[in-house]
Amino acid sequence: MGARVTIAMSVFNQLALTRACLESLRATTEPFRLVVIDNGSTDDTARVFERFEYPYPLRFERNGENRPVIATLNRAWRLAETDYVCVLHNDTELVEPEWLARLVAALAEPGAGLAGLYGVKRLRRSGRYVGRTIVHSLAEGPTVRPPWEEVAVVDSVCMCLPRALLEEVGGFDEGYGFYHGLDRDLSFAVRERGRRCLVVRAPFVHHGGGTRAREFSAQPERERRDVAARREVLARFRTKWSHRLPCDVRSRRERVTAWLRAKLA
Repeated sequence: MGARVTIAMSVFNQLALTRACLESLRATTEPFRLVVIDNGSTDDTARVFERFEYPYPLRFERNGENRPVIATLNRAWRLAETDYVCVLHNDTELVEPEWLARLVAALAEPGAGLAGLYGVKRLRRSGRYVGRTIVHSLAEGPTVRPPWEEVAVVDSVCMCLPRALLEEVGGFDEGYGFYHGLDRDLSFAVRERGRRCLVVRAPFVHHGGGTRAREFSAQPERERRDVAARREVLARFRTKWSHRLPCDVRSRRERVTAWLRAKLA
Protein backbone atom coordinates (compact mmCIF):
# COMPACT_ATOMS: atom_id res chain seq x y z
CA MET A 1 0.00 0.00 0.00
CA GLY A 2 1.34 3.44 -0.90
CA ALA A 3 1.88 6.09 1.73
CA ARG A 4 -1.09 8.33 2.54
CA VAL A 5 0.90 10.60 4.86
CA THR A 6 3.95 12.84 4.59
CA ILE A 7 5.76 13.75 7.80
CA ALA A 8 7.18 17.27 7.44
CA MET A 9 10.01 18.61 9.62
CA SER A 10 12.22 21.64 10.01
CA VAL A 11 15.57 20.83 11.61
CA PHE A 12 18.30 23.07 12.94
CA ASN A 13 21.35 21.47 14.59
CA GLN A 14 20.37 19.33 17.63
CA LEU A 15 21.39 16.23 15.67
CA ALA A 16 21.08 13.89 18.66
CA LEU A 17 17.41 14.81 19.06
CA THR A 18 16.77 14.38 15.34
CA ARG A 19 18.40 10.94 15.34
CA ALA A 20 16.28 9.84 18.30
CA CYS A 21 13.14 11.01 16.50
CA LEU A 22 14.09 9.19 13.30
CA GLU A 23 14.83 6.00 15.22
CA SER A 24 11.44 6.16 16.94
CA LEU A 25 9.75 6.39 13.53
CA ARG A 26 11.13 3.00 12.45
CA ALA A 27 8.33 1.06 14.14
CA THR A 28 5.51 3.22 12.70
CA THR A 29 2.85 0.97 11.22
CA GLU A 30 1.27 3.59 8.93
CA PRO A 31 3.38 3.97 5.76
CA PHE A 32 4.71 7.50 5.32
CA ARG A 33 7.07 9.69 3.36
CA LEU A 34 9.43 12.12 5.02
CA VAL A 35 10.16 15.71 3.98
CA VAL A 36 12.91 17.50 5.88
CA ILE A 37 14.18 21.06 5.45
CA ASP A 38 17.52 21.74 7.10
CA ASN A 39 17.19 25.32 8.34
CA GLY A 40 20.84 26.31 8.07
CA SER A 41 22.42 23.76 10.43
CA THR A 42 26.11 24.10 11.22
CA ASP A 43 26.59 20.60 12.66
CA ASP A 44 26.48 17.25 10.81
CA THR A 45 22.73 17.33 10.25
CA ALA A 46 22.96 17.80 6.47
CA ARG A 47 25.49 15.00 6.09
CA VAL A 48 23.23 12.56 7.97
CA PHE A 49 20.32 13.28 5.64
CA GLU A 50 22.46 13.21 2.52
CA ARG A 51 23.59 9.70 3.57
CA PHE A 52 20.13 8.70 4.76
CA GLU A 53 20.11 5.21 6.27
CA TYR A 54 16.46 4.89 7.24
CA PRO A 55 13.84 2.76 5.42
CA TYR A 56 11.34 5.49 4.52
CA PRO A 57 11.26 7.64 1.37
CA LEU A 58 12.96 10.99 1.97
CA ARG A 59 12.94 14.37 0.29
CA PHE A 60 15.61 16.60 1.79
CA GLU A 61 16.35 20.24 1.05
CA ARG A 62 18.41 22.94 2.73
CA ASN A 63 17.96 26.61 3.51
CA GLY A 64 21.14 28.54 2.86
CA GLU A 65 20.60 30.43 6.10
CA ASN A 66 18.59 30.17 9.27
CA ARG A 67 15.09 31.32 8.26
CA PRO A 68 11.82 31.67 10.18
CA VAL A 69 10.58 28.22 11.19
CA ILE A 70 7.04 29.04 10.01
CA ALA A 71 8.31 29.80 6.50
CA THR A 72 10.46 26.67 6.54
CA LEU A 73 7.51 24.47 7.49
CA ASN A 74 5.47 26.02 4.68
CA ARG A 75 8.25 25.07 2.30
CA ALA A 76 8.31 21.54 3.73
CA TRP A 77 4.61 20.67 3.55
CA ARG A 78 4.28 22.07 0.04
CA LEU A 79 6.70 19.37 -1.12
CA ALA A 80 4.24 16.68 0.03
CA GLU A 81 2.20 14.76 -2.54
CA THR A 82 0.16 12.57 -0.17
CA ASP A 83 -3.42 12.96 1.06
CA TYR A 84 -2.31 13.92 4.58
CA VAL A 85 0.48 16.02 6.06
CA CYS A 86 1.80 15.53 9.59
CA VAL A 87 3.98 18.41 10.79
CA LEU A 88 6.21 16.96 13.51
CA HIS A 89 8.85 18.44 15.80
CA ASN A 90 12.19 16.68 15.53
CA ASP A 91 12.58 16.77 19.33
CA THR A 92 9.88 14.13 19.79
CA GLU A 93 10.03 10.35 20.14
CA LEU A 94 6.96 8.31 19.29
CA VAL A 95 6.33 5.49 21.75
CA GLU A 96 3.61 3.41 20.08
CA PRO A 97 3.90 2.11 16.49
CA GLU A 98 0.23 2.94 15.81
CA TRP A 99 0.60 6.66 16.58
CA LEU A 100 0.28 7.84 12.99
CA ALA A 101 -2.51 5.40 12.14
CA ARG A 102 -4.46 6.76 15.13
CA LEU A 103 -4.06 10.33 13.90
CA VAL A 104 -5.29 9.42 10.42
CA ALA A 105 -8.18 7.41 11.88
CA ALA A 106 -9.23 10.41 13.98
CA LEU A 107 -9.38 12.53 10.83
CA ALA A 108 -11.99 10.12 9.47
CA GLU A 109 -14.35 11.16 12.29
CA PRO A 110 -17.31 13.33 11.15
CA GLY A 111 -16.24 16.95 10.88
CA ALA A 112 -12.63 16.33 11.93
CA GLY A 113 -10.02 18.59 10.35
CA LEU A 114 -6.89 18.58 12.50
CA ALA A 115 -5.42 15.97 14.86
CA GLY A 116 -2.45 16.05 17.20
CA LEU A 117 -0.98 14.85 20.47
CA TYR A 118 -1.27 17.92 22.70
CA GLY A 119 -3.84 20.69 22.91
CA VAL A 120 -6.08 22.94 24.95
CA LYS A 121 -9.87 23.14 25.18
CA ARG A 122 -10.37 26.72 26.31
CA LEU A 123 -8.90 30.09 25.38
CA ARG A 124 -9.69 33.36 27.12
CA ARG A 125 -10.77 36.49 25.27
CA SER A 126 -7.11 37.55 25.45
CA GLY A 127 -6.18 34.48 23.39
CA ARG A 128 -4.31 32.90 26.30
CA TYR A 129 -4.76 29.24 27.14
CA VAL A 130 -6.58 28.09 30.27
CA GLY A 131 -3.98 25.66 31.58
CA ARG A 132 -6.35 23.35 33.43
CA THR A 133 -8.07 22.50 30.11
CA ILE A 134 -4.89 21.13 28.49
CA VAL A 135 -5.04 17.50 27.37
CA HIS A 136 -2.05 15.57 26.06
CA SER A 137 -0.48 12.21 25.23
CA LEU A 138 2.86 12.76 26.96
CA ALA A 139 4.23 9.33 27.79
CA GLU A 140 4.83 10.04 31.49
CA GLY A 141 1.10 10.34 32.06
CA PRO A 142 -1.32 10.96 29.17
CA THR A 143 -4.37 12.97 30.20
CA VAL A 144 -6.45 12.70 27.02
CA ARG A 145 -9.22 10.10 27.15
CA PRO A 146 -8.93 7.47 24.40
CA PRO A 147 -9.39 7.42 21.54
CA TRP A 148 -9.43 11.25 21.31
CA GLU A 149 -10.93 14.47 22.67
CA GLU A 150 -11.92 17.68 20.93
CA VAL A 151 -9.81 20.76 21.63
CA ALA A 152 -9.78 24.40 20.57
CA VAL A 153 -6.08 24.37 19.62
CA VAL A 154 -3.73 21.55 18.65
CA ASP A 155 -0.13 22.22 19.67
CA SER A 156 2.49 22.38 16.90
CA VAL A 157 4.52 19.52 18.39
CA CYS A 158 2.42 17.34 16.08
CA MET A 159 -0.27 18.54 13.67
CA CYS A 160 -1.84 16.14 11.17
CA LEU A 161 -4.45 17.20 8.62
CA PRO A 162 -5.58 16.67 5.03
CA ARG A 163 -3.21 18.31 2.58
CA ALA A 164 -6.19 19.79 0.71
CA LEU A 165 -7.37 21.52 3.89
CA LEU A 166 -3.89 22.92 4.54
CA GLU A 167 -3.89 24.30 1.01
CA GLU A 168 -7.37 25.73 1.50
CA VAL A 169 -6.37 27.74 4.56
CA GLY A 170 -3.18 28.93 2.84
CA GLY A 171 -0.74 27.03 5.03
CA PHE A 172 0.83 28.63 8.07
CA ASP A 173 0.47 32.39 8.48
CA GLU A 174 4.02 33.74 8.18
CA GLY A 175 2.89 37.10 9.50
CA TYR A 176 3.41 35.76 13.01
CA GLY A 177 7.16 36.00 12.62
CA PHE A 178 9.88 33.52 13.39
CA TYR A 179 8.21 30.72 15.30
CA HIS A 180 5.31 31.35 17.66
CA GLY A 181 1.60 31.37 16.82
CA LEU A 182 1.42 28.85 13.98
CA ASP A 183 -0.58 26.30 15.99
CA ARG A 184 -3.16 28.70 17.44
CA ASP A 185 -3.71 30.25 14.03
CA LEU A 186 -3.94 27.01 12.04
CA SER A 187 -6.34 25.49 14.58
CA PHE A 188 -8.66 28.49 14.36
CA ALA A 189 -8.43 28.52 10.57
CA VAL A 190 -9.55 24.88 10.60
CA ARG A 191 -12.39 25.66 13.00
CA GLU A 192 -13.41 28.65 10.88
CA ARG A 193 -14.21 26.14 8.14
CA GLY A 194 -16.50 24.18 10.41
CA ARG A 195 -13.99 21.43 11.15
CA ARG A 196 -13.00 20.04 14.53
CA CYS A 197 -9.58 19.83 16.19
CA LEU A 198 -8.74 16.62 18.08
CA VAL A 199 -6.05 15.37 20.45
CA VAL A 200 -5.44 11.63 20.07
CA ARG A 201 -4.28 9.13 22.70
CA ALA A 202 -0.88 8.08 21.30
CA PRO A 203 1.92 8.46 23.88
CA PHE A 204 5.07 10.34 22.91
CA VAL A 205 8.16 11.89 24.51
CA HIS A 206 8.94 15.56 23.97
CA HIS A 207 12.44 16.78 24.77
CA GLY A 208 11.93 20.42 23.76
CA GLY A 209 14.21 22.83 21.96
CA GLY A 210 14.89 20.89 18.77
CA THR A 211 12.73 22.70 16.24
CA ARG A 212 13.36 26.25 17.39
CA ALA A 213 16.31 28.11 15.98
CA ARG A 214 19.23 29.91 17.55
CA GLU A 215 17.18 33.05 18.21
CA PHE A 216 15.52 31.19 21.11
CA SER A 217 18.57 30.20 23.15
CA ALA A 218 18.82 30.75 26.89
CA GLN A 219 20.78 34.01 26.68
CA PRO A 220 18.99 36.76 28.68
CA GLU A 221 18.71 39.26 25.81
CA ARG A 222 17.30 36.64 23.48
CA GLU A 223 14.91 35.48 26.17
CA ARG A 224 13.61 39.06 26.42
CA ARG A 225 13.18 39.16 22.66
CA ASP A 226 11.34 35.86 22.83
CA VAL A 227 8.90 37.22 25.43
CA ALA A 228 8.32 40.31 23.29
CA ALA A 229 7.74 38.13 20.23
CA ARG A 230 5.16 36.06 22.13
CA ARG A 231 3.29 39.23 23.10
CA GLU A 232 3.23 40.44 19.51
CA VAL A 233 1.99 37.04 18.33
CA LEU A 234 -0.79 37.01 20.91
CA ALA A 235 -1.87 40.51 19.89
CA ARG A 236 -1.97 39.51 16.21
CA PHE A 237 -3.93 36.35 17.02
CA ARG A 238 -6.39 38.25 19.22
CA THR A 239 -7.03 40.82 16.49
CA LYS A 240 -7.34 38.27 13.69
CA TRP A 241 -9.65 35.90 15.57
CA SER A 242 -11.52 38.24 17.92
CA HIS A 243 -14.84 36.98 16.51
CA ARG A 244 -14.01 33.50 17.86
CA LEU A 245 -12.74 34.54 21.29
CA PRO A 246 -13.22 33.45 23.98
CA CYS A 247 -13.40 29.81 22.91
CA ASP A 248 -14.38 26.73 24.91
CA VAL A 249 -15.13 23.38 23.25
CA ARG A 250 -16.10 21.62 26.48
CA SER A 251 -19.67 20.43 26.93
CA ARG A 252 -21.86 22.04 29.57
CA ARG A 253 -21.42 18.96 31.73
CA GLU A 254 -17.61 19.17 31.47
CA ARG A 255 -17.68 22.84 32.41
CA VAL A 256 -19.90 22.28 35.45
CA THR A 257 -17.78 19.33 36.60
CA ALA A 258 -14.59 21.39 36.26
CA TRP A 259 -16.20 24.28 38.17
CA LEU A 260 -17.24 22.00 41.02
CA ARG A 261 -13.80 20.42 41.27
CA ALA A 262 -12.19 23.85 41.42
CA LYS A 263 -14.71 24.96 44.05
CA LEU A 264 -14.01 21.93 46.25
CA ALA A 265 -10.23 21.96 45.83
